[in-house]
Amino acid sequence: MAKQNTQSAEAAEFAGKTVWVTGAARGIGYQVAMGFHRQGARVFGLDIDFAEAQREGLEHPFAIQEVDLACADSVAKASEVILAQQPQIDVLVNVAGVLRLGETEQLTLDDWHTCLNVNASGPFYLLRQLIPQFKQQRYGAIVTVSSNAAHVPRLQMAAYCASKAALTSLSHCVALELAPFGVRCNVVSPGSTDTRMQRELWHSDDAEQQTIAGFQQQFKLGIPLGKIARPEEIAQVVMFLASEQASHVTMQDIVVDGGAVLSA
Repeated sequence: MAKQNTQSAEAAEFAGKTVWVTGAARGIGYQVAMGFHRQGARVFGLDIDFAEAQREGLEHPFAIQEVDLACADSVAKASEVILAQQPQIDVLVNVAGVLRLGETEQLTLDDWHTCLNVNASGPFYLLRQLIPQFKQQRYGAIVTVSSNAAHVPRLQMAAYCASKAALTSLSHCVALELAPFGVRCNVVSPGSTDTRMQRELWHSDDAEQQTIAGFQQQFKLGIPLGKIARPEEIAQVVMFLASEQASHVTMQDIVVDGGAVLSA
């Protein structure tokens, strides 16, 4: 009976709440959106790839809004559409991200700007639209999914690391601004997670095990817990930070990488 009561309390945690999730078409963003949906929230998923994800067989039982997060005008229009339907926003989760690989001198300008525009500018465009609403409400939670790559340098990842470091710093600055209004802002920094982005880096049958073991020649540590994260595991940390269980937690960066960044 106690277990059932606990499950009921968890299910009611976000009942009636309004949650926006970017990158909700697939991967971590999808699992975040589904987690809130299962707990009774009214979820608005924002992404540019819903049609493709649905062709892959994913179903999105929450409201979806096509948006190009790299375009300020697209973000503004999408925000207007959603706010017209539901002006209240309890939780914003920034998940959308892209990866462009290459040594610094080999990166194209498109590679650089795509990483910065999607990973850092996109959340900035969205925050610019929603901060006035959060201030007016004087409550809410913002959780931003960055990366443990913001903590350590990575070969071939100059654009990605720089964009994620910028995103983390942006979140902390916004947290300072919104703290007087009772709005909490935190960061979740995953390591290697079983998503399409991760699998695009794997080019051999034992790539997953190699990732777990680490790459000494790349100055990349392995994963002490001995496994790749599942998107659901990252989503659970996001939901904790958005919940009342974390009511006195703000401006924190929770690294969820199985111990891969030992100094974090």
